[in-house]
Amino acid sequence: MKRQSSLDINNLTRVEDHSLPLKREFSLDIHHLTRVEGHGDIHITVRDGKLLDARWAVVETPRFFEVMLQGMSAERVPFLTSRICGICSISHALASIRALERAMDIVPPPAAEHIRLLAMHGETLQSHALHLFFLIVPDFAGTSSVLPLIQSHPDIVRAGLQLKELGNEISTVTTGRCTHPVSLVVGGVSKAPDKQRLLHLCTMIQERKPAMEAACVFFQSLILPDFVRETEFISLSNGLTYPAIGGQLVSTDGVIKDENEYLQMTNEYTAEGSTSKFTRLSRNSSAAGALARFNNNHHLLHPKAQEVANRSGLKSLCHNPFMNNIAQLVECVHILEDAEKLVNSLLDMELSEIKSNYEPKAGVATGAVEAPRGILYHHFETDNEGRIVKANCIIPTTQNNANIHFDVQAIAEQALMEGKNDEEITKLCEMVVRSYDPCISCSVH
Repeated sequence: MKRQSSLDINNLTRVEDHSLPLKREFSLDIHHLTRVEGHGDIHITVRDGKLLDARWAVVETPRFFEVMLQGMSAERVPFLTSRICGICSISHALASIRALERAMDIVPPPAAEHIRLLAMHGETLQSHALHLFFLIVPDFAGTSSVLPLIQSHPDIVRAGLQLKELGNEISTVTTGRCTHPVSLVVGGVSKAPDKQRLLHLCTMIQERKPAMEAACVFFQSLILPDFVRETEFISLSNGLTYPAIGGQLVSTDGVIKDENEYLQMTNEYTAEGSTSKFTRLSRNSSAAGALARFNNNHHLLHPKAQEVANRSGLKSLCHNPFMNNIAQLVECVHILEDAEKLVNSLLDMELSEIKSNYEPKAGVATGAVEAPRGILYHHFETDNEGRIVKANCIIPTTQNNANIHFDVQAIAEQALMEGKNDEEITKLCEMVVRSYDPCISCSVH
């Protein structure tokens, strides 16, 4: 069903523009793509009316952060790994903690698991809100940033700010800060959330639900580009709850692996012209993130989130990368409902047992969590004193880079065949990259 909107990317197209030459020749060099985290370039070359080259190139300087972890004691690791990313710091801390707890056979108390999941919800909500309202909406409004929308669409900007604020507050209440957490530790958490602040969170969640509904109505009005390229979607799955922390590694092509088999799921390789590695599984590329989680686990979403997905035309199995944005929106609805449930559960708990005692020991394990942009893997080997002998971290954007690259090629080819002009081809290529919400600086591990 086609939805009408004043913000319609199709209004910018001229499919039957007979002024275009029969055999076009041009080059597009986008250096660097705006409204994404980090530095990435798009290069497109058309000769004799045919697409000669279309590339997504990550040009960030490699960071080699795994080396910094070697020799570090387990208890200090989460505080360093959380600094890998300012957007996904909670995910990095929890991926490290899960890997270390599995390696040293540590079982955290139930209350700590509730707090950790709530913290993940806070991070995902603030990240999705940032991406949806401030990074991709300008593409549909025909503006270079969100600033003009403060005047033209103040209610939507306000809704985005309110949801971002809620995500920040959930993160702060559960981890001590809205970024770079201080209370997430091996064995559990170092401090329980204050119950008065949890009560405030309950009130805040209720107050933000109208903003969530306004956001759903707005995004359902947008007409997304008509583009499909079949790919493989990889996510966590436990069969019981919508994925967040741990579980089996599953793909829409039927591959199932244990967390410790992450290397068989990622198969990293170097790509010419990119400082970030690419990955692949059953095909030449695969995708992680909100759309992958939805495609593999949509039946485990809260009923209200499933309703929003249906109203938005999002159904599994979806191969349109632009629908990743709608999947993020659907996850935000799920988060509000599940966060409210978790807060009420914590209010009913004693919260006196929040950390398990443990003895350091030698071990090896992988911890996988669903960061906002997809599966995040941390793999550690420890010695008898609990110090890191070997470390490896594979970032969601690393897993998406190959898919982004092939999507850029396919959408440029499609746009060229449809007779779109240089500006339109450029815009579509930029939009398809942004739809993945890439965190480029983290992908150059």
